[in-house]
Amino acid sequence: MTWRRPVSATLSTLCCITLMSAQDLSIVPERPAKNIVIRPYLPTTVPQSRLQNSTRVRDLVRAGVLYLTVQDAIALALENNIDIEVARYNPIIAQWNLERFKAGGALPGVPSGASQVGQVASGQGVAGSQAAAGISNTGAVGSGNNSANATVTQIGPATQTYDPIIQESSVFSHTTSPQPNITQSLTPVVVDDTRAHSFSYQQGFVTGGSASVTYTDNYLKENAPTDILNPSSAVNFSIQFQHNLLRGFGVAVGYRNIAVAKLNLRTSDLVFKSQVISVVANVLNLYYGLVADYDDVSSKKTALEAAQKLYSDNKEQVRIGSLAQLDLTTAEASVASAEQDLVVSQTNLFQQEIELKSVLSRTGGADPVLVTARIVPLDRIEIPEQDEFPPVSELVKQALTKRADLATEKGNFQASQISALGTRNGLLPNLIGFAADSQRGLSGVGHTVATPVGVTQPDPFLVGGIGTALGQMVRNNFPTYRAGFFFQAPVENRQAQADYAVDQLTLRQTELQNQKDANQVQVDVMNSVVAIRQARARYQAAVHNRILDQQLLDAEQRKYSLGASIPYNVIVQQRELAGAQTTELSALVSYSNARVTLEQTLGTILDTYHVSIGEAASGKIARPSVLPANLPAPPSEH
Repeated sequence: MTWRRPVSATLSTLCCITLMSAQDLSIVPERPAKNIVIRPYLPTTVPQSRLQNSTRVRDLVRAGVLYLTVQDAIALALENNIDIEVARYNPIIAQWNLERFKAGGALPGVPSGASQVGQVASGQGVAGSQAAAGISNTGAVGSGNNSANATVTQIGPATQTYDPIIQESSVFSHTTSPQPNITQSLTPVVVDDTRAHSFSYQQGFVTGGSASVTYTDNYLKENAPTDILNPSSAVNFSIQFQHNLLRGFGVAVGYRNIAVAKLNLRTSDLVFKSQVISVVANVLNLYYGLVADYDDVSSKKTALEAAQKLYSDNKEQVRIGSLAQLDLTTAEASVASAEQDLVVSQTNLFQQEIELKSVLSRTGGADPVLVTARIVPLDRIEIPEQDEFPPVSELVKQALTKRADLATEKGNFQASQISALGTRNGLLPNLIGFAADSQRGLSGVGHTVATPVGVTQPDPFLVGGIGTALGQMVRNNFPTYRAGFFFQAPVENRQAQADYAVDQLTLRQTELQNQKDANQVQVDVMNSVVAIRQARARYQAAVHNRILDQQLLDAEQRKYSLGASIPYNVIVQQRELAGAQTTELSALVSYSNARVTLEQTLGTILDTYHVSIGEAASGKIARPSVLPANLPAPPSEH
């Protein structure tokens, strides 16, 4: 119907737009675009995995045939190869690891909100008075705070938390406590209504210290007739500072994780480059292997046609009685052998196509266009007139400069050296200095309390609301100062010494391995140069041998046509020529592989084939694919 064409075109356009949008989608996480107050507490948006092939695949398909140049094959691999796509995540992960290490580690001794439940200030109410006097009442709820030095527990070489931490807790409680002794409370049951508010700001420093500012506000209302201030408010403002003086001291120790993360970020780019180099080299070998497979199929078809022609000629001669039946059987066996060789060659071609498709595709067999398409390579293997190489010393210097894997090893070794600062610093004992300054205030509604020992009046200085308590705190009426140090030294210190020794020994091993790999570069370069020269010599010998075998076959066929030879001799020469052609193609592929190996060894393969790491990282190749006007005819069958 007439409406089918517009609908079909629309659906095709939508499919192309979907594929294009999937390919253009960035894999870089996006931070939440909210205001600064709630932004840190929202998850980062991580895009979905890109599972579709780029549109370049369909652009290169004509009538079910995927026409490929070398550059297009490389471009498809850079856009669609799964290994490269996986490697693209490594620099992003390294960037977020750096972000994590910039935040530092968790500070010890931070009280949880649950520890604040039911707390009252020391000296406030019945329970607070008992706690201040050091009296423990099993049935009552006191301050429960016996961890005054919690902030100086084992810190060691662990990094501080560099991101500021704001903590606020508000606890509202109603408690009922039976009193076994009513001498102080004058009531058998004490009922407390409390409101405890606590706010703190904590900050760690890269030098190995930390500081905190804390403000607490405790409100208490209870039914005890002995309280001269009821309800009452107790406030406290304190500033605390502590610093590692031996273990964990210094910017080098505190900054080491960040420095290692920065090095890892740089080496992750080098690792990605190594992955791109590996994939490009694999694509080149597969591509030129496919070129050779097509040539091999063509030579096998030619051999089969020659064998069939000889069989046809012999069959006619047997019919007229000028040739024995045995010669016809020999020619028929030659046809069967040529057919088998052709099938094997076609199978190798088909397998090579499948392997190349798997490298160029992100979807594997899920793409119906690619899975049924035949690949036709447009470039040939070219051997220059002669191989001109600089001196080996210059090639080695070039490889040491450009090889991404060697640069990665150097970066990893530097990271290990920086990390070793932590184990070295861990040998030192713990020495932590701390100082604190706190200001307090207490106020409430005054009551005259009559007791058996007399009448107690509240101090007018303490009578008032929360403003009175805050004024006392600001005026520094009730200051408390504290300073001291914490020292801890393990006897013998065998654990730290063993950790440092193992760390240093591992560094020595790594250094030796890196030197071994650097030394191996010279061997690899020399072997690659020798391999190219040998491959050229084998190829030249194979070409010469194939020419001679062709001449021998032509001569034998002329002799056979004149009756001076027998079919068996022609068949032998045909087989010799087929073997020479296979040897020539094998030598041609060996030369191509040796050339790729040398460029990979030198680290120049990306420059040779104009591969941009920036484009490889994004998965978008700017260069468009342009097919020639006169495309070769697709093969009739595989």
